[in-house]
Amino acid sequence: MSKTAAPAPLAAEPSRWKALVFIALAQLMVVLDATIVNIALPSPQTALGISDGNRQWVITAYALAFGGLLLFGGRIADKWGRKNAFIVGLIGFALASALGGAANGEAMMLGARALQGAFGALLAPAALSLLAVMFTDAKERAKAFGIYGAIAGGGGAVGLILGGFLTEYLNWRWTFFVNIPFAIIAAVGAWMIIREPAGGRNRAPLDIPGVILSTTGLVALVYGFTRAESAGWSDALTVTMFVASALLLAAFVLVESRVKSPLLPLRVLLERNRGGVYLSLGLAVIAMFGLFLFLTYYLQVVKGFSPVKTGFAFLPMIAGMITGSTQIGARLMTRVPPRLLMGPGFLLAATGMLLLTQLEVGSSYPALILPAQLLLGLGMGTAFMPAMSLATHGVNPADAGVASAMVNTSQQVGGAIGTALLNTIAASATTAYLTDHAAEAAAGGPAAKLIQAQAMVEGYSSAIWWAVGILVASATIALTLITTGRPGAGGPVASGDGAGADAEVKIPVIAH
Repeated sequence: MSKTAAPAPLAAEPSRWKALVFIALAQLMVVLDATIVNIALPSPQTALGISDGNRQWVITAYALAFGGLLLFGGRIADKWGRKNAFIVGLIGFALASALGGAANGEAMMLGARALQGAFGALLAPAALSLLAVMFTDAKERAKAFGIYGAIAGGGGAVGLILGGFLTEYLNWRWTFFVNIPFAIIAAVGAWMIIREPAGGRNRAPLDIPGVILSTTGLVALVYGFTRAESAGWSDALTVTMFVASALLLAAFVLVESRVKSPLLPLRVLLERNRGGVYLSLGLAVIAMFGLFLFLTYYLQVVKGFSPVKTGFAFLPMIAGMITGSTQIGARLMTRVPPRLLMGPGFLLAATGMLLLTQLEVGSSYPALILPAQLLLGLGMGTAFMPAMSLATHGVNPADAGVASAMVNTSQQVGGAIGTALLNTIAASATTAYLTDHAAEAAAGGPAAKLIQAQAMVEGYSSAIWWAVGILVASATIALTLITTGRPGAGGPVASGDGAGADAEVKIPVIAH
């Protein structure tokens, strides 16, 4: 009998790897949707008669719903089952995408974007937590998270390519419709293939005050940064949003420390290694989002690239991310502690960013931008993969969804901060340059156009210097806060959340 039963664990192995294909496909859809619409935005704005003042809401409606509902979505996955949440999220995202593609007016478009964000907030943490509970062997986990990390890091650049291609050769509506086949294939595949491990569901009652406080607090925070970009940091509503966010999130922490079944158990955040991952990852995303923004504008406005050519110009970064994640991070993850991948990875990315501070109007793409992108991609891919894995490693299975949601939340908030903060820095530097060269700009003709282009590039390079500093800070946090040993080495592990009842009441302590 024992000989007959022995192959059973192996039979499940192909199922796990097949499931990874559909999880990765869903993650790619969510990540690329954050940028695919951005590059196509002028077309739907014209077609639907959206004013310049309201066009930002096509982006903001998605960001607010996604960022605000992530923690709620993660906890729903814990309670309802990650597979169920994953499939419902996919179907909802497909329906919302169909609504956006068929939009005949501003209200329909904004409503579709908000629905996309809401279902994305259910889908994204469910996808990551499925990986966390399905891949527990250190070597398998390294490979699985290598693939996932490459997609999470490179999906935004893929969105730029796909968005440019669809807008230029088909129609802006296809930037929405393209999600539908992705979602259907992933949902059908997940329903047939995914076998979620038994147990691990959170049966505690839902923390309604925590849901309300976290959602409103995160929405206020993301909207504050979004508004700061357009209206300025001293704008009354911007300041009000930041103050409201601080109060709501402080109240949320207070509630979570006192309720019996919190939405976000503070042990998930206070575990040193996991907290270090959330912080370093959030900072790194600030730098990355700023780069996407400035490099896209530089290539299109200064260099005159078409949307499709701009998208393809990001290919070296995608290649670097895939290589860093699957060939460096995945191969070394079981051999060295995570901090020795994350720290050097962020520093390598900072080196690539440092090259881009040398941008000029006439800079060569092959000589400067291409090598900079390769370094950025390699560094980010190497760092993202162990970060994604460590953020969910060893967490109580009943909290896997909400721990995964915190990864997405740190990225979403980091993206909002990066876009607003670095854009403000760039705008200030551009204005200062134009003020210093006002006489030449006023002369008109080719000289004035050159001054305008130089002012823009001056702004980009000033902001990129800040991005370099932010990446160095990410590396420092990773090297100092993250102390866990390599997976399976028998040293300190980033678990500590336990699996039993004790885990529900105590904050883990890492042995040094």
